Amino acid sequence: MEFDNSFEVPLPPAQAWAVLMDIRRIAPCMPGAQLAEVVDDTTYKGNISVRLGPVALTFAGLVRFEEIDNANFKARVKAQGNDAKGRGSANASSTFRLEPAGAGSKVLVHTDLTLSGAVAQYGRGAGMIQATAAALMNQFANNLKAHLAQSETPIAAAPVPTVAADAPPIAPSIAPVPPPPPAKPISGFALMATVFMNWLRGLFGGRPQG
Repeated sequence: MEFDNSFEVPLPPAQAWAVLMDIRRIAPCMPGAQLAEVVDDTTYKGNISVRLGPVALTFAGLVRFEEIDNANFKARVKAQGNDAKGRGSANASSTFRLEPAGAGSKVLVHTDLTLSGAVAQYGRGAGMIQATAAALMNQFANNLKAHLAQSETPIAAAPVPTVAADAPPIAPSIAPVPPPPPAKPISGFALMATVFMNWLRGLFGGRPQG
């Protein structure tokens, strides 16, 4: 299934891109995520805990940047993970890009997700999956904003990795701050509330979130 999400970052695109590409720094902002190993500048191992309906799942796997266009603030990522209890797997291909939004930036994400095994049954219907993705993105954006607010000056980021040979690197920003504390897994109540609101919007003719 395919779906779109977006969130905003209170930094201009060049600075926002450098922050978002510093995976070591932003991984703790993702609810339920844990970075286990940095394989190289474009490949990472980790796990993420999510809920699909009443079922709590933990996927462990690999995330790899297949394309990074630093000049145009675009990237393509592939992720593969297996449930820790052997209930299935998830494979995702995502593209994301930044565009100016007022004094900051908007991040646009398009995801193509495939679930297999029992986990595909837990998240029956695209609405549940889209609501989960939207809730994760919203919490990630809020955690990232709180992290950025810890410093009065823009966050310094590690040099941005390059996959495309002709893509110029982005210069690091200014002053570093400590990385954020690990994010808590996404709230089951918040997720179910999002699903319920999406269902109401669909019932009365509105467009679902995500």
